[in-house]
Amino acid sequence: MFLRPSLILRFCVSIFLLTIFSLAILSHNAEAKLFQNSYVSFELPPNWECKLDGTEWVCVSKFSKDAKEAIIILTAKEVGPTDTFGAYVTHLKTPRNLPDKTGKMQPSQALHVTKRLINSHEWVDSLHLGSEITSYYSRYLATIKHSLAILVTFSAHKESYTKYSSDFLKAIETLRVIASKDILAGSGSGSQPLGSGESMGIPVGEIDSGLTGGLPPEPNVNDMKTKLLALALLLVVIGIYLWRKKKN
Repeated sequence: MFLRPSLILRFCVSIFLLTIFSLAILSHNAEAKLFQNSYVSFELPPNWECKLDGTEWVCVSKFSKDAKEAIIILTAKEVGPTDTFGAYVTHLKTPRNLPDKTGKMQPSQALHVTKRLINSHEWVDSLHLGSEITSYYSRYLATIKHSLAILVTFSAHKESYTKYSSDFLKAIETLRVIASKDILAGSGSGSQPLGSGESMGIPVGEIDSGLTGGLPPEPNVNDMKTKLLALALLLVVIGIYLWRKKKN
């Protein structure tokens, strides 16, 4: 006994709607959490965690914690003579020389340097390859507000950068300066310590590029959404095809 074409079409439409509902559930489960310290805030997926290490905040994903594929470092200090937007642009346009695995000095690649507004505040945005550690992309977001200079560095191994780029993008798009009036005035009364160094380049730290293998694949919500949507569309197409075939 064959199902009527109208029932087939209804079934496929129901599957499509159920898939859309599942996508909404996935989106809700993947909702980002808000990180904030005494001077900035931004959103990160719940699988990331941030800890204070001296005068720097270090954020890592639990999926990259052992292999050290990706890291976010935040630092801030009182504005000094070299802290200007023009100086940041010049500094970030200048390649850095770092030793490769053989000890030979290799210049980094400054892939882009630009000024941009993020949530109505001006930042210098720059992407480098090999500026902190060979084979790592590092994206720098630097800004000044009153007497406070802030640098946020997003770094990931080049073979894993696309896996974490959506996390980085979400953090950058939601980046806000939230420092209190006391901190912005340079009184140093914040709840977290601020650095006093003058250098803009903040090293990523002990990241060993040889530890990037053997990591379990990170669940990618966007990939799951795409697959579910494609399956739903396929079922609808099959339903329409069967409906037309039975009708004819």
